[in-house]
Amino acid sequence: KINHHHSSIMPEGIVTAEPITETEVRDLFQLWNGALATKDPEKVAARYSKEGVLLPTVSDTPRTDYPGIVDYFTNFLKLEPQGEIESGNIIIGTNWAQDAGIYEFTMGATGAKVKGRYTFVYVF
Repeated sequence: KINHHHSSIMPEGIVTAEPITETEVRDLFQLWNGALATKDPEKVAARYSKEGVLLPTVSDTPRTDYPGIVDYFTNFLKLEPQGEIESGNIIIGTNWAQDAGIYEFTMGATGAKVKGRYTFVYVF
């Protein structure tokens, strides 16, 4: 009968956390918001990971691939949106972070404001 058994992965197989601060996580939103300001849907879509999922603010259609994300932003950017986080909560894990809360877009083309919930999950 086994009295003691120890098993572990080899040290080179351990994923170590890349350090990131809450300020750096929030700055990632500013990179995305800056991509919106370019009015280039390809630049905005490039901010999403290969398996990125977009549940859009002003559309009921989930976008689960790069062409779908580009398609959404092709239309959304015509409104000249600029976002501002009103409140949010940041959680940091091993090589990922989540920022979730309430943001508001001001549409430069019309002056309209759109408030919504957001969740960004970043991987790095």
